Amino acid sequence: MIKSAIAITLIVAASAASAAGAQKPISPAKQELVQRVLQLWQVDILAQSMLQEPVTDAVGQARAVIQGRVPTERRDATMREVATEAKKFLDENGPVVRASAQKLIPSTVAPMLAEKFTEDELRQIIAMLESPVKKRFEELVPEMQKALGEKVAAESRPVIDPKLNDFRQRISARLRTAITP
Repeated sequence: MIKSAIAITLIVAASAASAAGAQKPISPAKQELVQRVLQLWQVDILAQSMLQEPVTDAVGQARAVIQGRVPTERRDATMREVATEAKKFLDENGPVVRASAQKLIPSTVAPMLAEKFTEDELRQIIAMLESPVKKRFEELVPEMQKALGEKVAAESRPVIDPKLNDFRQRISARLRTAITP
């Protein structure tokens, strides 16, 4: 679902400049199709991912600092505290972002969909978003990712793990050198 949402977002974003111009009246039938696309697409999830991305980056940066600066016996507890703070931030601010998206979707995305797609194209988008095959595929994606990840890890571990450990040691040494006065 996320990949199709991204694809549709790119299509919509590419036409943003022309959507700012004068808009033609939209037929009730077309408006209903646009609303159905928006409902199926769950575009407000994009706003949530926009909030989640910098939080994920901050947690990753914190993890790097923790690995280099926090004593081994306190690393796990410190990382749990960081994760708790990240979750708290997302829980507190997610509703704000979702509300903003819900407020702005009708005046930004909906007119763009109505302008750039015909009623027939909107029906095709709806059919794609409602496709049982698409739903089954999306349900299978996590299982496929897990299966592939396990196989890749098992096959590459003997080669990658020693190199990864060496890499971590080099990074840790650089961090220690940078931290030491």
